Amino acid sequence: MPRLALAVAAALVIYLLPGPTTPAAAAAGAGAKSHDYPGIGRFKGSVITGYDVKDFDAANLQAAPFKDGKATDPRRVEGRISRIAYRTGPGPSILEVSRNFENQLANAGFETLLACDVDACGGIPFTEAIDVLPIPQMWVDGFNYRYYAGRKVENGRETYASVLVSKNNDDVVAQLTVAERDAMQNKMVDAAAMAKGLGETGHIALYGLYFDTDKAVIKPESRPTLDQIAKLLSGQPGLNVYIVGHTDSQGKPAYNLDLSRRRAEAVAEDLARNYGIAKTRLSTAGVGLLAPVGSNATEAGRALNRRVELVQP
Repeated sequence: MPRLALAVAAALVIYLLPGPTTPAAAAAGAGAKSHDYPGIGRFKGSVITGYDVKDFDAANLQAAPFKDGKATDPRRVEGRISRIAYRTGPGPSILEVSRNFENQLANAGFETLLACDVDACGGIPFTEAIDVLPIPQMWVDGFNYRYYAGRKVENGRETYASVLVSKNNDDVVAQLTVAERDAMQNKMVDAAAMAKGLGETGHIALYGLYFDTDKAVIKPESRPTLDQIAKLLSGQPGLNVYIVGHTDSQGKPAYNLDLSRRRAEAVAEDLARNYGIAKTRLSTAGVGLLAPVGSNATEAGRALNRRVELVQP
């Protein structure tokens, strides 16, 4: 019984038919910058309930049904991972929502690896092996769901997509997961490289400072880069810098300006509090999307634009 309760409490969902994110979607707790995956969209009338995009992470999906309660073809994909959960009101069936997503993914070039319902997939154990966003962003009923997984290769780039559709009371819920396989970029820049960049061009872009979507709280994995900034500043007591936050073009410009400023301030505060760097040496600014280094029309370009820079006055 505990296993069953845990399975029913797990979460994965998705909806389809292209459409822009509405104010209702943001109000559902997905964040101001949540939006549909480009070229896929959502099921008509649905709203986003969960949104998580990471430049580098891992996603688990299944390319074949379970046999005797165990996976027969599990796939773990590392790269850029997008997880988007949706909810739609009573009316459509699980199959209708899933078929719409499946058709849309086929139109986008995905070849089907697996499309199954509860018993054909492997029941409750199957849902326990799939990544889902936490409740209340996503819900999964282990007795009532449909799952799809697909793959496409374009210009040598491998991308996987999965959709899990289930029900929570009378609402249909769905989660779309898109995993763009890619090697992790080396985003570490040491103190020597920072000094070189400041000396040669007057600025250096840092990609090793991490924040959750729509937040200005520095994540623990940023510590190595903060160590190197502190090493640079401690080694050059006469060096003052601007810490400048940058974003991509997703979301409203005013919101992005404020977010980029708050992130720059968070970096300065951490350097002062944890490393003893005098605040008078650290000026901060946020320019949002106003100084891109890549095209905001592509995922790769947007990833380059999301950064913090050190600038020498």
